[in-house]
Amino acid sequence: MEKAIERVLFASRWLMAPMYLGLVGALTILLWAFLMELWHFASGLPDIGVDEAVMGALALIDLSLAANLIIIVIFSGYENFVSRMDTAHHEDRPDWQGEVDFSTLKLKLVASIVAISGIHLLKIFMILGAYPAEKIRWMVIIHLVFVISGVLLAAMDWISNHAKSLKKSAKYGRAEG
Repeated sequence: MEKAIERVLFASRWLMAPMYLGLVGALTILLWAFLMELWHFASGLPDIGVDEAVMGALALIDLSLAANLIIIVIFSGYENFVSRMDTAHHEDRPDWQGEVDFSTLKLKLVASIVAISGIHLLKIFMILGAYPAEKIRWMVIIHLVFVISGVLLAAMDWISNHAKSLKKSAKYGRAEG
């Protein structure tokens, strides 16, 4: 009975595969949004000012960061929780693929969210008059919450890794002594 339960539990990881395929769909939607934003940006080229050029570039960077985040989640999530990808010999295989564990994935996610939030905040700062002070205040507060959360998450991971290495050192230190 125990072996059967364990086989079912182990096989249940494949229930995540459709979710990663759904993220490929989300990536496709982001590509469409990127192309539409690029078209809108390029169509205003003859009359574009410095502020509009920066805003357009920030919008494109924002979308590309979100797309990069989705790729990281798809690759590392699939490899960490479903199955290893057989791409070791592919010439275009990213160097980080297969090396992003759950802890690193969390940090990359938070860092990407902070970057995306920062870009949104920068866009708002460039047209301050278009937003009420209350909304700007909340955007800054939310951004700071993301930053603080990222720092705390990184600190917790550092503490956890440091504790593991101390425990490992103590274990091997006793075995040698």
